[in-house]
Amino acid sequence: MSTASHPTFKLVKEESIASLNVVVQEFEHIATGAQHIHLQTDNEENVFLVALRTVPEDSTGVAHILEHTALCGSKKYPVRDPFFMMTRRSINTFMNAFTSSDWTAYPFASLNKKDFNNLLDVYLDAVFFSRLDPLDFAQEGHRLEFEKADDPSSPLVFKGVVFNEMKGAMSSVPSQLWHTLSRYLFPTSTYHFNSGGEPDCIPDLSYEELVEFYKTHYHPSNAIFMTYGDIAAKTHQEKFESQVLQHFKKLDKKIVVTDEKRYYSPISVQEGYPCNEDNLENKTHVVVAWLLGHTTDLTETMRLRLLSSVLLDNSATPLMHALESTELGQAPSPLCGLDDSQKELSFMCGLEGCAQDAVDDVEKLIIETLSQVIEEGIAQEDIESALHQLELHQREIGGDSYPYGLQLILTALTAATHYGDPVQQLNLEAALKQLRQDIQDPDFIQKLAQQYLIDNPHRVRLMLSPDKDMSSRKEAAEKARLDKIRQALTDSDVQHIIEQSKALEERQNKKDDESILPKVTLSDVPKEEVDVTGEKRQSVTCYPTGTNGLVYQQNIYALPDFNQQQLEILPLYSQCVSELGVGELNYLDVQRKQASVTGGISGFSSIRTTPDNPHTTSGYFIYSGRALNRNQKALTELLSDTINSLRFDEHSRIAELVAQVKARKEQSIPGNGHSLAMIAATSGICAAANLTHMTSGLGGISKIKALDTQLKENNARIELADQLAAIHQAITTNEHQSLLIAEQQYIDEFCNVIEETQPQKAAGTSSVFELQKHEQKIRQAWLINSGVNFCAKAYQTVPIEHPDAAALTVLGGVLRNGFLHKTIREQGGAYGGGASQDSSNGAFRFYSYRDPRLEDTLTDFDRAVEWLLAEEQPWQRIEEAILGTISSLDKSESPAGRVKRCFYASLHGRTIEKRQQFRERVLAVTYSDLARVAGQYLQPEKANCAIICDTSSRGIAEKLQLDIMEI
Repeated sequence: MSTASHPTFKLVKEESIASLNVVVQEFEHIATGAQHIHLQTDNEENVFLVALRTVPEDSTGVAHILEHTALCGSKKYPVRDPFFMMTRRSINTFMNAFTSSDWTAYPFASLNKKDFNNLLDVYLDAVFFSRLDPLDFAQEGHRLEFEKADDPSSPLVFKGVVFNEMKGAMSSVPSQLWHTLSRYLFPTSTYHFNSGGEPDCIPDLSYEELVEFYKTHYHPSNAIFMTYGDIAAKTHQEKFESQVLQHFKKLDKKIVVTDEKRYYSPISVQEGYPCNEDNLENKTHVVVAWLLGHTTDLTETMRLRLLSSVLLDNSATPLMHALESTELGQAPSPLCGLDDSQKELSFMCGLEGCAQDAVDDVEKLIIETLSQVIEEGIAQEDIESALHQLELHQREIGGDSYPYGLQLILTALTAATHYGDPVQQLNLEAALKQLRQDIQDPDFIQKLAQQYLIDNPHRVRLMLSPDKDMSSRKEAAEKARLDKIRQALTDSDVQHIIEQSKALEERQNKKDDESILPKVTLSDVPKEEVDVTGEKRQSVTCYPTGTNGLVYQQNIYALPDFNQQQLEILPLYSQCVSELGVGELNYLDVQRKQASVTGGISGFSSIRTTPDNPHTTSGYFIYSGRALNRNQKALTELLSDTINSLRFDEHSRIAELVAQVKARKEQSIPGNGHSLAMIAATSGICAAANLTHMTSGLGGISKIKALDTQLKENNARIELADQLAAIHQAITTNEHQSLLIAEQQYIDEFCNVIEETQPQKAAGTSSVFELQKHEQKIRQAWLINSGVNFCAKAYQTVPIEHPDAAALTVLGGVLRNGFLHKTIREQGGAYGGGASQDSSNGAFRFYSYRDPRLEDTLTDFDRAVEWLLAEEQPWQRIEEAILGTISSLDKSESPAGRVKRCFYASLHGRTIEKRQQFRERVLAVTYSDLARVAGQYLQPEKANCAIICDTSSRGIAEKLQLDIMEI
């Protein structure tokens, strides 16, 4: 493989990593010192990322606001919104920007070379030649406006996309936990501050400070270019040099994160978080955290990863077992584990759902558990299992959530940010080999626990308690601040605010010349989906594909006809599959066994409507696992034992699981509010959508909370266990089939093992799964602790086989790109908003995300349809929406992930022929199709509506005649 570089770069290091199938090449730009790390592979999905070390010295969110503002126009592309414009002119598999605690990164990926180069042109110019227009800073960061923009007698308010985004983000209790803990764990370094921005501090940032931060941080001398794929490093470097690097000289300033000053003794702190619930008992969080060594020291990092795994990886590990089984709290804290994303490692653990007077006992439990580990040691097989998990993680090819190449790049980025060895972070074989030698010392884990935890004085104990009045105090403080500003305004200040609002609106309404931006067209789009086909062998469907030494297996059972109560606890049953005892083994023994031979066992249901009718459904339950090839027989036996001998007599364990599920679901609301609002709005359209709402949505969260309360009684635990056992019996007596995904040379051997170990049983008498038809008008407002809102409307439409489904899908893109992005995000100040067709449930949904508005947003959803129908839309806008639709169909996937998607699509009747038909219909959509379906289906009086809003907005919700719902 060629290691040739552009003459302006020198090769620093090259290393082949067989376990990842890449050659890693590290280069340095001679003139500026810019770093280029290239992961050469034969993968046609090419990935690019440029990262800048960004080290804030306050919590104004300067790095985060700069990330947004930099993407609002550049020297070569002086249009207002090149980033979002390019999302519509591209068939990328990933495109975004991130602000971390010590770096800002701009990544994208594409399977199409033309598209990749288009995006590279725009990204390079955006990052290094940004215009940073003051109006963009006002829109994306923060600004003062009168509530009625042209009426100075109306109240003064703060606006801004990042301001509202962080109000929403910081309403999440885990986020508050993390940032509060960081303030004390890092008293002097950049991690003391919230790089995303504290809503109280964001208005303190001036435009001049933003520009100054850009000049010192967004420079090639402070940049790390990272690439992955089959494009050669030299080809990338030619573009870097010609478009950026030749225009810069080396910067004298070196951006570094300083080491944290260490405490000489542990500290204890108490802070509060907003909680408007009447009952504040058992809602306190207690976390204990330690500051450890450097992430750039791979030996130290790997040892601490192993220590964390040994202590916390599963319910059988000592610290996790202590946290799960104690009566001091309801569930382990969401902050349990090793954080290796920053310059210095930290380890933390704790409990949520504690009484306020339990804090000393929680800390005592943690310290005593660690002391017990040091005194008694850890079984050698458990240490081997933890090491096995590290090996499995190293080998597995990801890429189903975002591109595999990007995952590898982000793994190397932390070391590169802090001038460490990024190649070493990717090639863990030597480190794993060293760990195998290390663990031969019978006291190895005990020594680590003693050195890094027990004897480490840099320890913080945080108690975060609920405060019923905190939200109102925050609102009052913001109002008082605005009143003070208002009183100090001169006439010219007032006029400036009005003129800025007007200028921003004019800028937002201005029609840019988009033709200066590069684009792909429909001629560049693949006309067919890349399908994968398997071979059916008796009851096993086998798919040979590249899995890098792993095997994936699933046993798939047809769902029986459950009643409503059984359906609503089916997700809890799914949780139990991997968390309870099996046969003679209790749940702790099972957890140990799973860790020793698999990458995890899981259970989940797959329920979908049929392609031609959203009121009929098909359903399956899947027992799934993955393992290294050498453990395939053990994986098969473990799956079989789980299916045949799962125990439901561990009543206390089931109650623990309910408490953990409840905690996770409650924590998920602030980050997934738009999805939950759409699920709620869609729940009245068909039975499958209602089931999703009652299991995965807000209805399900309400039910799991109620169930957790009921399980304080022993009789309720017995009754629930009996219900779960009945579900298990009904599923496992139905007929089943198996799915096998492995490398070609192992297919025959592994298939034989499955058929010998799990022979097809005669089908039982269970009835066939179906849902009763469900249609209901929904008008709901769900009240939570949140400084922002999530709005949704849903309309009944058609399933995917209907000819109108393609037009409705494209319509979502046209409405988002042409109207909703401007009105909801740019003008309304929400972090996001859009529309989409949900063909599975036959529903079209509008949504907004982290939105400061309510009523106006709901009105804008209706105005979007009026806008579309008012005049014919230009073909370019329709083409962009079609490109976006195809891009979502061809999203990034791992080899195993693609197999699973295609297999389950066909299992539910969505064959490759039907998927191809839908694709062709999408490519053929015209404006007349859009106008027809919009007029036919999206009539305002037919809308279902659901919002998630702060408890302070109850009055607005009642004015809108929405049913008030509380979780």
